Amino acid sequence: MSSLPVALTIAGSDSGGGAGIQADLKTFEAHGVFGTSALTVVTAQNTRGVQAVQPLAPELVTAQIEAVLTDFPVAAVKTGALGNAAIVRAVARALRGRELPLVVDPVLLAKGGDPLLEPEAVHVLREALFPLATLITPNLPEAAALFGPDLPPQLPLLLKGGHGEGELVTDELRLPGLRLHLHAPRQHTRHTHGTGCTLSAAITAQLARGHSLPQAVRAAHAYVQAALRAAPGLGAGHGPLGHARAGWMFPEELPGSPL
Repeated sequence: MSSLPVALTIAGSDSGGGAGIQADLKTFEAHGVFGTSALTVVTAQNTRGVQAVQPLAPELVTAQIEAVLTDFPVAAVKTGALGNAAIVRAVARALRGRELPLVVDPVLLAKGGDPLLEPEAVHVLREALFPLATLITPNLPEAAALFGPDLPPQLPLLLKGGHGEGELVTDELRLPGLRLHLHAPRQHTRHTHGTGCTLSAAITAQLARGHSLPQAVRAAHAYVQAALRAAPGLGAGHGPLGHARAGWMFPEELPGSPL
């Protein structure tokens, strides 16, 4: 029997390879995790922006999830761009009762501002999928759109600070009884496409390897910083990260005491 950890990403396709399913699978591989996938949305995009978006039929999304979960020993799951309310409902139904760690990246917009979730699906995301989540990973604009000024205390959240001001970027992990602040110098680069996908995928990979949620977040945060530094410099717009060239560490190999 294989001891290779398995993770599942349920997300959209980025034809430019920097975000979505493509970034997730590259990140899983970089962490020594076998990646499986269920495609939700097909996009035509590159580093300059999104040219077209086509959600798939919810029944096809469900069939992909069921095909993976009935044959592979999936140890953790993440979601990314889900497209519309029908797909959100289908994903929630397929995952309900599975008791698998679930990282929800509430992708509302692409890096260039193009919408990747229909506005009417936001309520369904909150009501149907968030209750199943082990962790939700909104950036600052997404958190404002989803929750308004008051973050719900009952939800495990990783609030990503990349859209904030200043030379120090702070991500905040908010769990019951725990606040963990992760700091990093702001990297002044246009090659930031797929940072959110990569972070949530790295957390999922670490969970699939059996690490605790705080450990997984710390290791994933370090990996994204390395992937930003290793960006290959492709494209004329927001370029992709260097997923394979970044390297990665177990949480216990990070500076400081593991949580």
